Amino acid sequence: MRTTSFHSFPCHSISQRNVSALTPNTLAFKHREKRTTLIRATMEATQNDENALSQPQPQPQTLSKNAQKKLLKQQRYEAKKAEKKAQEKRQKKEDAERKRKEWEETLASVTEEERAKLIESRRSLRKERMEKRSEEKEKKMERLNKAMQCGHKIVVDLDFAHLMTPSEIQSLVQQIMYCYAVNGRCASPCHLWLTGCEGEMGSQLKRLPGFDNWIIEKENRPYIEALLEQKENLVYLTADAETVLEELDLKKIYIVGGLVDRNRWKGITMKKAKEQGIQTAKLPIGNYLKMSSSQVLTVNQVMEILLKFIETKDWKVSFFQVIPQRKRPEADPEGCQVEGEENEGKDDQLDSKKKCVEVPSQRKRPEADPEGCQEVEGEENEGKDDQLDRKKKCIEVPSHG
Repeated sequence: MRTTSFHSFPCHSISQRNVSALTPNTLAFKHREKRTTLIRATMEATQNDENALSQPQPQPQTLSKNAQKKLLKQQRYEAKKAEKKAQEKRQKKEDAERKRKEWEETLASVTEEERAKLIESRRSLRKERMEKRSEEKEKKMERLNKAMQCGHKIVVDLDFAHLMTPSEIQSLVQQIMYCYAVNGRCASPCHLWLTGCEGEMGSQLKRLPGFDNWIIEKENRPYIEALLEQKENLVYLTADAETVLEELDLKKIYIVGGLVDRNRWKGITMKKAKEQGIQTAKLPIGNYLKMSSSQVLTVNQVMEILLKFIETKDWKVSFFQVIPQRKRPEADPEGCQVEGEENEGKDDQLDSKKKCVEVPSQRKRPEADPEGCQEVEGEENEGKDDQLDRKKKCIEVPSHG
C-alpha cells in the first residue's frame, strides 16, 4: 500500500488553492448569508420583546389592611426611635461642648497656682475612676467564670437567621449584646450559651466590639447537636407551651428562641421542640399580670426576667421590674405596683368612691340631697302605688385606706 507524506506537498500550493477558491461570486454569497443571518436574529429579538410585553406582568403581593397597619406602625416606631437616638447624640455632644467651655472658663478665671491644683485634682479623679472601672471589670470576669462552672445554663437559639430580614438580624444582635451586658452586671450571672453562630448571624456577632473576649459558650452547631448528651435536660421556653415554669433547676438547660419576626412565624419554637422531642415550658406571666397583647417577649427581656428571678426568687417582682408598662396596662389581680410608681408623699389625699346600697323606693321622690349624689335606676310606675321597687341609691363618701 502506497502512502503519501504531508510534507511531500509544498506549502505555497495550499495557499494558492485557498486564494483561488475565493472568487468574487463566493465573497458576495458569504456577505449575503451573513446579512441574512443578522436580519433574522434581529427579527427574532424583536418578536421576543413583543411577546414579553404582551404577557401580563406579575402583580406585587398586596398586604391586608391589618398587615398594612402593622407595617405602618412599625415604620413609625423605627422613625421615632431613630429620631430619639439622633437627638440623644446631639444632646450628648452639646453637653460635652458645654462642659469643655465651662472648664476652660474656670481655668481662665483663676491664678496660675490654682489652675495647677485644679488640673492635678482632675487627673487624680480620672485615675481613680479608671482604677475603679478596672476593679469592677475584674470582679465581673470572676463572676462570669464562676457562672460557667456552677451557674444556671441558658441557651440562645440562633438557628432562625434564614427566617429573618437583615434588619431583624441586626435587632437580634443588639438584644444579645444587652443580654451579655445585663448578665455581667448581675450579682449571680448565668452560664450563657450562643448556638448556631454561623452565616450572617455569626458575621454580625463578630462585628460587636470585644465579642471574641466574651466569657460565654459559642457554638456554630445547633444546640441539639452541641448538647446531645444532655438532651433529657433541655427545656425550650416558649409562650405556646402548656407547662408553666415554677422554679429554675440547676440541672436543666433552658433555651430561648433567638427570633425577631414581627409575629410572622407563630408557634415555630413549639413546633421545633416537639419535632426534636425535648421539654417545653412557659413563664408564669398570666399568673401575675395581664398582657396588653401576646406574651411574647424579646430575648433580652426573657434573659432579664430569669436573672431577676435567680436573684429575688419572686416571679411577680421579676415581671413588674422588667416588662415595660406599655405591655401591661392593667394591674395584676393582687394589685402589685412597680417600684418607683408608688406615691408615698400623698397620704393625706382622700379619693372619692361610690358606695352603692339598696333601699326601697318610696311613692314620692325624695328631695335631692345637696351634699350627696343620688342616682335612680329605671322608671317609676305611678299607676301601682302599692308596689315597692328595689332601687340603688349612690352616696359619695371619702375612702379610708
